This record gives sequence, C-alpha cells and structure tokens, in this order.
Amino acid sequence: MHVKSVNLETVCGITSVLPKNEKVEVAFVGKSNVGKSSLINALMNRKAYARTSSQPGKTQTINFYNINDLLYFVDLPGYGYAKVSETTKEKWGKMIERYLKTSEQLKIIFLLIDIRHEPSANDRNMYEWIVFNGYNPIIIATKLDKINRSQIQKQVKLIRDGLKTKPGTTIIPFSSLSKQGRDEIWTCIEGVIDVPQNTDSD
Repeated sequence: MHVKSVNLETVCGITSVLPKNEKVEVAFVGKSNVGKSSLINALMNRKAYARTSSQPGKTQTINFYNINDLLYFVDLPGYGYAKVSETTKEKWGKMIERYLKTSEQLKIIFLLIDIRHEPSANDRNMYEWIVFNGYNPIIIATKLDKINRSQIQKQVKLIRDGLKTKPGTTIIPFSSLSKQGRDEIWTCIEGVIDVPQNTDSD
C-alpha cells in the first residue's frame, strides 16, 4: 500500500478512555527494544514518525496512528523491561488487556519477537494471553539483518516451537534496514481492509 497520510490521532494513557473507532485497527505488541517503532515507521514509510528510543520501556501509552484515513495502527506499550517497577508493569498490562477486550475494530495483532533469541517467558505469556482472548496473532520475527540468511529457518522454528504456536500461524521475518518482510505484512493488513482500487503497492 502507498501510504499517503499518517496522523497520530489518539494517545491513551493508563486512565484514558479508549476511542470508539469506526475504521479497522491492527495492533503491534512486543517486548521492549524488539524494534516495534522501527517496524511501524517502515510500514508507514516514514523515517521517524513513531519514536524510536535507546531507552526501552519508554512507550507508556497506546498510540493510534490514522493511516490514509483508512485504518489505524495501534502501538501498544512494550512489555518485560526490567527497570520498570512491578506496579507500572501491572498498569501497562491492564491497559493492554482493556484495549484487547474492548476494541470492536481490532482485526489483526502482530506480536513481535526478536529472531535472534528463543522467545522469553514474557513472550510466551503474551502469545498465550492473546490466543486466550480469541485472537490468532501474526508473529513478526524482527532484527532479521542481525543473523545470516542460512540461520533464518532454524530461528523461525525456534520461535514457533518456543511459543508452541497454533498450526498455521504465520511468522514473517522482518528487517527494518532492508525492509524485507514489509510487503508480506502489508498483504496481511490489506486482507482485512477495503483497499481502494487505485491504491498501489509502495
């Protein structure tokens, strides 16, 4: 999809009222420092619209990006960052839970996992929790540029086995540098929205 317009339309904190959107929502969730902002920027074809940070755990809000006035990218807070207090982690967890349980337009959840490592306990818990809530997440294996091409299938299997994914679960290796995987992710998104006929791929 050719992204013509991006607007950070709504930012929700822990006590905020979540918006009742009428457009399709696709959500992004992952461990802190997994490359979520870089992925979102790559999909939006913007260099730094979603803020990347050298300080993991910086995203403490749910951010709703209006894309082409056609759908929303929903950026959820990163989880599992050790330096954040347990109280804050719990509040973030409840905020994510509230969104997943109340959104009427959420069609896809992208769960980001670092392709270099076996899924952590936090990753497994998040995957199981998403499935428990009735969603079948698409797994984005980030930081693809950090491994050799010959390792890709082995690492994808490590993620699949580590999460004990449901049969048929899609895993897309992604690099924010080469943009490999970007088109496959957009194909997943376009499958749940009405794409105007004159909208071409970028």
